[in-house]
Amino acid sequence: MSQPQEKLIDVWSLSGRFQHLLHSPRGEVEGAMVDVDGVPAQFVFGKHDEHAARAFGALRPGQDVVVEGTVAAPAPHGEAAHEVYAFERLVSVDGAAPTLEDAPRRAEGRVARIHYARHGEPNGVVLDSGDFIHTRPEGFAQLGLQPGDAVKAEGPGRPLHGAPGQVIEARTVNGQALPGKPPRG
Repeated sequence: MSQPQEKLIDVWSLSGRFQHLLHSPRGEVEGAMVDVDGVPAQFVFGKHDEHAARAFGALRPGQDVVVEGTVAAPAPHGEAAHEVYAFERLVSVDGAAPTLEDAPRRAEGRVARIHYARHGEPNGVVLDSGDFIHTRPEGFAQLGLQPGDAVKAEGPGRPLHGAPGQVIEARTVNGQALPGKPPRG
């Protein structure tokens, strides 16, 4: 009778600086490049790994990261220009555990532009940092923000899709509490 055999895989933990995302021809995020002491390392995400794409999409070039992966099998089309790893886990960003989606976040900067909801009503601001501060129309009216105004915002947040920065569901802006989400009727 055959016995099940345990297959061990080597998971590498690499420390370096995030360089940039890698995209598929369809525009989807499929990996990331990390500079490990001057040596490029490519991490390839699973085909539908939205969590990895969002986590790396929130990073800015130059941030220190620790990433785990397994050495990827050689591609049939030829030799890779650098080491390629199948992504396993983002261990840390700038020495801290990665922020979970919708975790409390803070952002500050100056208002670069007003943001509008689908129906055309102002519902927040975009800061010069690229962060989108979502205030809802009632909060926007309460705050009276204009381009150039200084903003410090706190609330649950998550990375923006397709752009650097984050979206924050503002609970406070410049020390003012904002109205919560209206109840569904």
